[in-house]
Amino acid sequence: MNNTREVEVVVVGAGQAGLAGAYHLRRSGFEPDRDFVVLDHSPAPGGAWQFRWPSLTYGKVHGMHALPGMELTGADPARPSAEVIGAYFDRYERTFDLRVRRPVDVRAVREGPGGRLLVETSDGVWSTRALINATGTWDRPFWPRYPGQETFRGRQLHTAQYPGPAEFAGQRVVVVGGGASGTQHLLEIASHAAATTWVTRRPPVFREGPFDEGAGRAAVALVEERVRQGLPPRSVVSVTGLPLNDAIRQGIEDGVLDRQPMFDRISPTGVDWNDGRHADADVILWATGFRAAIDHLAPLRLRAPGGGIRMEGTHAAADPRIHLVGYGPSASTIGANRAGRAAVRDIRRLLEREPAAA
Repeated sequence: MNNTREVEVVVVGAGQAGLAGAYHLRRSGFEPDRDFVVLDHSPAPGGAWQFRWPSLTYGKVHGMHALPGMELTGADPARPSAEVIGAYFDRYERTFDLRVRRPVDVRAVREGPGGRLLVETSDGVWSTRALINATGTWDRPFWPRYPGQETFRGRQLHTAQYPGPAEFAGQRVVVVGGGASGTQHLLEIASHAAATTWVTRRPPVFREGPFDEGAGRAAVALVEERVRQGLPPRSVVSVTGLPLNDAIRQGIEDGVLDRQPMFDRISPTGVDWNDGRHADADVILWATGFRAAIDHLAPLRLRAPGGGIRMEGTHAAADPRIHLVGYGPSASTIGANRAGRAAVRDIRRLLEREPAAA
């Protein structure tokens, strides 16, 4: 315990949610390094955006909302989003003097003495009275399991490893997944690949017209209800449907977005359905989403029987010291901003109600 450093709040993660939380801590009078610390395991500013594929330009980004207190203006829509948002986050951290420590891996959060939490990291142990967990999902890509998967002689990769369309030149590609990433991958790959096949568990839902504030609130409410029940959250995007824009319409017209039901098994040369159909494949690209990266919280035993963490507002129902920002209903850029502000408001009340032990 001699090397343990004490702060009032530890923020884990410096993506949109973590930076929003840190900003509101600063606005509330908390000083970085004295009262709070931000720990980030990524090598540079930018959160998960820094790992996005080069062909995902800023103009293709769906719904990037500015961080609180500083707009993102004048960005070149043709520039890779990893560069644009990485530079923006870097400027944001410096403007508000958030002093993010990186790369620091948070390995476990445990109960400590005197009602404090111990945050065990690759850079020592921090003792804190409250935690803002903003670790997102990028580090936990979801890989479904299907019979015969290990026999496939081609390449399997996940959206998290997507290198851009050029690497699929002349190959037969099966894209699995009906979300925004799956459709983006297909539209990019189709002009390079020898053939593409699109499979999803459920028929895709295309959304006509603008996505207004009322529709947004309804979508967030659906996700919110799940986390209140302690169920694993679905992403907000999963309940909003896919926007039927010009690129999607063209993809449908060209036959690229010709959805097939989920295959039943994988063979050495492709995928098979029980009705006897077979699709040859050199590559299976799993655009199957991500899960919340919260394994480091396991020692606190927060998971409900349903598999998720039951939430009340932004904090775990079982422990008001633990705030999950960017989890469930706040897993969008605008939601993360609002949740960061709400978490800091609740943390201030908690710390005022329970003064630090002498």
